Amino acid sequence: MIVPPLVLEQDPHPLLRPVAFLTWFPRRLGEIPTPPPVLALLDLDAEAPLRRTEEVRRAVRDLLRHWGHKAAGRGKPAAEYLVRAASEGTLDSINVAVDICNAVSLHSGFSIALLDLDLLEPPLRIARGQPGERYVFNRSGQEMDLEGLICLYDARGPCANPVKDAQRAKTHPDTRATLTILWGTTPFEERCRRAYEWYRGLLEALGAQVTEVPVRRSAPGGNQEGS
Repeated sequence: MIVPPLVLEQDPHPLLRPVAFLTWFPRRLGEIPTPPPVLALLDLDAEAPLRRTEEVRRAVRDLLRHWGHKAAGRGKPAAEYLVRAASEGTLDSINVAVDICNAVSLHSGFSIALLDLDLLEPPLRIARGQPGERYVFNRSGQEMDLEGLICLYDARGPCANPVKDAQRAKTHPDTRATLTILWGTTPFEERCRRAYEWYRGLLEALGAQVTEVPVRRSAPGGNQEGS
């Protein structure tokens, strides 16, 4: 279990500029209905503060390719999966936390990790997925190869990336607190901050408390940079 204050460590990556935050919900997720305005945002053509663009899509793919990941096919960013699901009418409601996450990701173009805070063990860091590393990403037990992927690690190993989160740390009806990471990239840092502010507003409208998590980036050579 993670107890604030929390700092997220990041290995050197010239393009990665994540925005991370913690959310405490007023009740268990299973007790909070998703507001109709949020459900409306799951429509591909819904009015939203941000609109997906081809430039953002390409920049997010470039972000994932830097460490060697093939950001296409089954390895494409999570935000692209959402666009396809929404266009096919299969982007269904899951719980209010996931629905808000999916809405912001769908329209901003950024992939987003959403994890149950109580299922994570410190310390947390973002690093390159190593050869042979894998994790289960769904209830049916399917695994994904993590080599070359941008991954979030806790004390137990990798638990999230911009393609699919690990099943072991996903939200569920009893979730009360979450860690969220917007996988931002240098060409669109300001846009990622705007996505975060929109995201935060949707959560606070539910009565949730939101606290941003500092990201401490390790520069090449071992120095650290804050954000």
